[in-house]
Amino acid sequence: MDAFNDFLLAIDSFLGSGPIFPYLLLGTGVFFTIYLKFPQVRYFGQAVRIVRGKYVKDDAPGDTSHFQALTTALSGTVGTGNIGGVALALFLGGPAALFWMWITAFLGMTTKFVEVTLSHKYRVQTKDGTMAGGPMYYMERKLNMKWLAVIFAVATIVSSIGSGNMPQINSIAAAVETTFNIEAWITGVVLSVLLALVIVGGIRRIAHVAEAIVPTMALIYVVGALIVIFTNVENIGPSLASIFTNAFSGSAAVGGFLGASFAFAFQKGVARGLFSNEAGQGSAAIAHASAKGKEPASEGMVSLLEPFIDTIIICTITGLAILSSGVWTKKFENEFAQTDMTYIAGVYSDTNDADVSKLSAFVNNLDSEVKSYEGKLIIKEGKAVNQDFTLLNSKSVAENVIYSKEGNLFNGELLIKDGKPDLSGGVSITGKSLVHSVPLTIAAFSSAMGEYGEYIVAIGLLLFAFSTAIAWSYYGDRAVIYLVGEKGILPYRLLYVGCFLTASMVDTTIIWNVAYVTVAFMTIPNLIGILMLHKDMKKTVSDYWQHFNKNQAD
Repeated sequence: MDAFNDFLLAIDSFLGSGPIFPYLLLGTGVFFTIYLKFPQVRYFGQAVRIVRGKYVKDDAPGDTSHFQALTTALSGTVGTGNIGGVALALFLGGPAALFWMWITAFLGMTTKFVEVTLSHKYRVQTKDGTMAGGPMYYMERKLNMKWLAVIFAVATIVSSIGSGNMPQINSIAAAVETTFNIEAWITGVVLSVLLALVIVGGIRRIAHVAEAIVPTMALIYVVGALIVIFTNVENIGPSLASIFTNAFSGSAAVGGFLGASFAFAFQKGVARGLFSNEAGQGSAAIAHASAKGKEPASEGMVSLLEPFIDTIIICTITGLAILSSGVWTKKFENEFAQTDMTYIAGVYSDTNDADVSKLSAFVNNLDSEVKSYEGKLIIKEGKAVNQDFTLLNSKSVAENVIYSKEGNLFNGELLIKDGKPDLSGGVSITGKSLVHSVPLTIAAFSSAMGEYGEYIVAIGLLLFAFSTAIAWSYYGDRAVIYLVGEKGILPYRLLYVGCFLTASMVDTTIIWNVAYVTVAFMTIPNLIGILMLHKDMKKTVSDYWQHFNKNQAD
């Protein structure tokens, strides 16, 4: 698993965490925002009116209403990124990461407007009478770049499993096990059966389920988060201030948090912002292609609302709940995942300023004199006898570390190679450290509401993540149809459900790293495509307003 995780990190260093990707993503948003004269501001009111059905025409071609398309797309974006992704971004980059999530969302509103408009414009009708659209269709039908369309379609299938499927069930299973003590495999089996029953019904059943789930899940979660925030009302101002003051400087060490560089805050904020709202990824464009309508730009305007709802509202509320409660700097008892642990040579303390400076450089991948530990630990009655090392877990100095095996205190030797423990013999390691992802959000809610906070996060996550997995199965379906036709749908769905079940029992860190690699793999060809169609996009918007003003005059 360590080798596979290192492989994923190596790929990610060239893709989502590479130096070019954030600038390509944000640069595309900046270009279209200026080129189209801030459509995310100018067309926001029109988008609301369209969703409310003010301009609906019953004879328009399509399979779903504007509202159903919006909720289907939102069900694909509002998921673990809003609960676990925000927490992971804050854990990695500190408060400044939320600032870059906002920037990604604001610019992403325009990017999503462009990709949805073009996808709706070049959609096609399949043999079964339903609409199929997405970036692969404008890449082939307008750009005449079949090879790029194929790359995108393959990336969509891979990403549907890697980011739309596996992180969702993994987070659900972890939350349910933590809250209700139900083993992960049981959750995986039950939800896999439910997933199969829903996705076999196609877009109409998916749209009806999303229409019912999305508003309910958002309301439950937002109310719970607001309770946490206003329980800590005195910390709202300082929390907001820290988001802006650290935006261009990084976050200093505080509590158990060892600090984060500007590069970490920027890269992680942009990457997690993309994972949350998917603007630029091209996924939501596939859902919107099913919407009834004759004017592609009108559906593009509807999509403006997604990054706003997903990131600027829901992610912000999650972030403020975590920051205002202060849990992001506190250590909690937890079982350490192998990929989160690093043994370093020498004894360091996070209460010593000089040590903190060295550790901060180490965890932020900067030049540091800190070195990984190599050797054997002698364990007696669950505790290490030799004391020539420091254990870092989740980028913090671990405390009260206990080694166990099969529920009993461990006695024996534990091999440490290049800072990583060999846990193949069944040894588990527990103690106090920072936590990240879903457990961090649970800690924030529980700090204000006790066990009820855990229930809200667990139920909210269940609804968020399960609806995301449903929506992404549809995205994969459309990509399969594009590549091989309808004969490929059944094998794809079987693979999709199988991966869903498997991911419920796999290491969380590895699952998230798979997700970030597959997201970037899908996003890059889409951004290239929409940039090449900037003139077509501008003309499409101009035509929409000409037709709209003429009809209003009539």
